[in-house]
Amino acid sequence: MPTRIKPKRQFAICLRAEDADLLTPRRIYEVLPDESAAKSQYIRVIDDEGEDYVYPASYFVLVDFPPAVEQALSQAS
Repeated sequence: MPTRIKPKRQFAICLRAEDADLLTPRRIYEVLPDESAAKSQYIRVIDDEGEDYVYPASYFVLVDFPPAVEQALSQAS
């Protein structure tokens, strides 16, 4: 049976937010794949309420962390 390659987790740092209950500036958020949202310049993140929702991509900057940091973030969430 072929082995499935686990997709690399992607993270973003929030730069600004319209609703302080849903997003916190300077906080790290996990980004979920959403091609439809990306076409409209939005990204899907898991917000402060633990729900995945689309937000303007301009609210975030995508970041690449070293594997050890990604692992620590994965264990913390």
